[in-house]
Amino acid sequence: MIDAVALRSLVAVERLGSVAAAADSLGYTASAVSQQVKKLEGQAGVALLEKYGRGVMLTEAGRLLAASARDLLAQMEQIETQLQSTVRRPAGRVRLATFATAARGVVAPALGRLRDVAPDVAVAQREAEPWDAVQLVAGGQVDVAVVHNWEPLPLHVPDHVQLRVLGTDVADVLVHRDHRLAGTTGVSALDLADETWVSVAAGSICHQWLTKMFHDIGRAPRIGHYAQEFASHVALAAEGLAVALVPRLGRGPLPDSVVALPVHDPVPTRTVSAAWRRTMGASPAVNAVLEVLQEEAGAAMGPQGMTHR
Repeated sequence: MIDAVALRSLVAVERLGSVAAAADSLGYTASAVSQQVKKLEGQAGVALLEKYGRGVMLTEAGRLLAASARDLLAQMEQIETQLQSTVRRPAGRVRLATFATAARGVVAPALGRLRDVAPDVAVAQREAEPWDAVQLVAGGQVDVAVVHNWEPLPLHVPDHVQLRVLGTDVADVLVHRDHRLAGTTGVSALDLADETWVSVAAGSICHQWLTKMFHDIGRAPRIGHYAQEFASHVALAAEGLAVALVPRLGRGPLPDSVVALPVHDPVPTRTVSAAWRRTMGASPAVNAVLEVLQEEAGAAMGPQGMTHR
């Protein structure tokens, strides 16, 4: 009989394009994934993978089986979830992906609350960029993700993934207290066109929003520093070495030497949402996690909660 582990291995190879990447996403060794695929080949009586350059690709039979396997695995997950929903007390393990500021500002306090209201639910957390987190949910590597998108930049979400808006976060420009704009009530991109900036890595969502903000006025930000942690952005602003666009969520108290200035034209706003597979919608454990995330997000960003898609 074909087992679910072997099918998941084949689907992961198809989605990620290599045995090594599939193994990494599933938490297996490459040898284990290869053995699972070979087991499927023995059961099916046909080759499912073939060499392609230094990697592998699915054969026609492999692609056919992978397509059927995706539907079958989704049905199995839904059945398991429905069975779990018959138990009143939430229990089990939930894999969660989140971005860094939400990990501090929403997820950590939410997990503390979860420990009190649903002590039999265990959460394994990891950090991931929003688009990566959505794909982790879509591919079954995690069960829930906390993601964000800066308006109006879209975040593509597959149809089998559900989203719930948790709240709206706003970013401010941080400057040294002796900066020429420190006493103003607000700033625009035009006011900051000649400043030296610190940014997160190029290609990340926050970097994209910063560059878009200046693109709208026909300029490009002069980025002199790159740092992944917003704490480093605050430190650079505190020394007067750069200005920074830093979200309020998870930011914490600022040093006395740093002034936060609201931004207008446009206001840098990002929507924070929770994502999960539709097949997990009836899971008591997943719903317990979503509930505490919603509560803590409301405390951090104000009440929201519209479910869409």
